[in-house]
Amino acid sequence: MRPLSLPPLSAHGRSERVRAAVEAKGADALVVTDLTNIRWCTGFTGSSGVFVISKDRHVLITDSRYRDQAPTQLDSSGCEAEVSINSDWVAVVAAILNKGKGLNDVNGADRTTRVALEADRIVWADQRRLSEALDAELMETVGLIAELRSVKDEAELMRIQTAAGIVDAVLEECQNRFVLGVSERGMAQMLEDGMRAAGADGPAYDTIVASGPNAALPHARAGSRRLANGDLVVVDVGALVEGYRSDMTRTFVVGSPDDRAVEIHDIVTRAQAEGVATVRAGVETGEIDRACREFIEREGYGDAFVHGTGHGVGLDIHEFPAVRRGNTAILSPGQVITVEPGIYLSGYGGVRVEDTVVVTEDGCRPLTKFPKEFVCLSSQPTI
Repeated sequence: MRPLSLPPLSAHGRSERVRAAVEAKGADALVVTDLTNIRWCTGFTGSSGVFVISKDRHVLITDSRYRDQAPTQLDSSGCEAEVSINSDWVAVVAAILNKGKGLNDVNGADRTTRVALEADRIVWADQRRLSEALDAELMETVGLIAELRSVKDEAELMRIQTAAGIVDAVLEECQNRFVLGVSERGMAQMLEDGMRAAGADGPAYDTIVASGPNAALPHARAGSRRLANGDLVVVDVGALVEGYRSDMTRTFVVGSPDDRAVEIHDIVTRAQAEGVATVRAGVETGEIDRACREFIEREGYGDAFVHGTGHGVGLDIHEFPAVRRGNTAILSPGQVITVEPGIYLSGYGGVRVEDTVVVTEDGCRPLTKFPKEFVCLSSQPTI
């Protein structure tokens, strides 16, 4: 169950950290258009906003729907930024960043000469409007805030841990109702209803329940197919708690598994353990992928592991850093990642085992704790 209270989230000092990172990239200001990044920087949860971080001003621009909400949330989060209520955010950005335009300032101290944009988050039309409105060079940044926010503080970790604990409990409660004849969609609904009843704000993403041949599809959507004897059933489920998400996958079997199901479940479970054992501060994420992938390859199923080994988790379900082949991102204490190898056999089914873990100096701390043993679901039909 969700605790009655969690430590308050704080955005204090975050925009200053972003400003320092922007200056290190050689820019005078950053225009933040990604709403999740804005939430992390300011505490603002509205559906419309732009955040400007310059040398001397940090300004959240939003529309009149958030006249009261925006300043309240910024104050609650400890974010020391101004709020501007204006539907023409480009005009406000220009007014902030074109300071000194036309002045004969020899040193350029009052001028903003280079403005960074979130290249992977801003739409082309908005980029063009800014180009026309600003008396400055535009430059791209990719993942600057994402990397900063990948290291979680204690309040953030508590929310992810709470979300993970809710899923552990709900999956334990629901598994006895996953029986012959129940539909994938029905199973997903049981889990999502259970998470809300346990205090989650909802699912962290569309719950995946993939049975039989559908289990060979890594991101299958829960559909109308009903559980049949011998089915492998991949259940990928996470909860949402105050904006933060968890992520876990377990694989079940209906009735008694055949030899191939037992074999690939054992291989994936051991490969996942190899990957988790590799996680620690200072390790490249590609090394975690390599540990899982090489284990599966040695067992003869390398071609059946068709996706990366994991990803960061937090305000988004897929965050920095990616855990995939060849990635050189270095793990830091406090990052939260998944380790989720799988084997997928077309026309037969598949197995995936996934945990969410917190990186520590000398290893990691699992947040998802539901057992990984091959659980046999009832082969008795629903009444």
